[in-house]
Amino acid sequence: MILRVANPIYDSVFKYLVEDLRIAKILISALLKKEVLEVEVRKHEYTNGTRDNISMFRIDFGAKVRESDGSQHLVLIELQKTWLETETLRFRQYLGAQYANPDNIGKEESHEFGIPMVTVYLLGHKVGDIKEPIIYAVHKAYDYYGNEVTEGIPDPFVESLVHDSIIVQIPRLHGRVNNKLEKVLSVFDQTHKDKYNRQMLNIDEDNYEDDTDMMYILRRLLAAASDAKLRQDMNVEDEYFTAIENRDTAIMNRDKKIAEQDQYITEQKNQIAEQNNQIAEQNNQIAEQNNQIAEHMKTLQATINSLVNRGMSLDEISVVMGKTVEEIKSIIR
Repeated sequence: MILRVANPIYDSVFKYLVEDLRIAKILISALLKKEVLEVEVRKHEYTNGTRDNISMFRIDFGAKVRESDGSQHLVLIELQKTWLETETLRFRQYLGAQYANPDNIGKEESHEFGIPMVTVYLLGHKVGDIKEPIIYAVHKAYDYYGNEVTEGIPDPFVESLVHDSIIVQIPRLHGRVNNKLEKVLSVFDQTHKDKYNRQMLNIDEDNYEDDTDMMYILRRLLAAASDAKLRQDMNVEDEYFTAIENRDTAIMNRDKKIAEQDQYITEQKNQIAEQNNQIAEQNNQIAEQNNQIAEHMKTLQATINSLVNRGMSLDEISVVMGKTVEEIKSIIR
């Protein structure tokens, strides 16, 4: 059966989705590939309220996870979602604020330490030429010789200064469902987008009927589709992105026109430079010809002077050189 559900690529729908702590727990567990015991939304929720340049939804979670050895600890999940290509500087600025946030400092006996952090980026665009839809950028520790250091790792001091990242390229999902995470993320796959209304996805619930977690997520998205306020919020987002797209199109057309003008000017400059080179070459040829003529005239003058010195008259020289008397006179002037 095909369900027509709200598209969680929209910030308003995504917020509605992860506000349900069961769904937040399902998502975080799939992302971390670990058992998540508890999830809470951190005190501060960050969203781009002004939306002046980009849409970036931000929300912070605290997750208690159980490691494979049975140990439990708290992890901060800094989740950021964006539709548009975003400068990494914006992500870094947000991370800087999170590192400086005193609420993200833990205490252990007599000293404080930064709570381990994992950043998650749900991107509505592709990252360069990376084909994998899900990327784990995981830090490791090495000695001077490049050998991985495992003894004593993880260490609170090290974990306070570095963090792991998970990058999801939503456009790269394309129906891939090879593992638990891809199954959870499949509800973001925009290949399911309704042909006539991009606010909706057409999801075949038969693909998830044996998975209670996924059916719970679908029911939440189904409820979002029938929520009047969420539909209005999606309309606002569409209006915003339409304005952004129109602005970007105008900028793109302007830049294209400028590029074409620059190319035309460059071609004109190249043509002028080529013409100048041709003129310079012609001038060089004329100068060479003038030099040859001058050299030839010197030779003729020398010959005529020699014949005059031998006592020959101009008429006689004219006959010898095959030139008229007037030509002979012009040469020796």
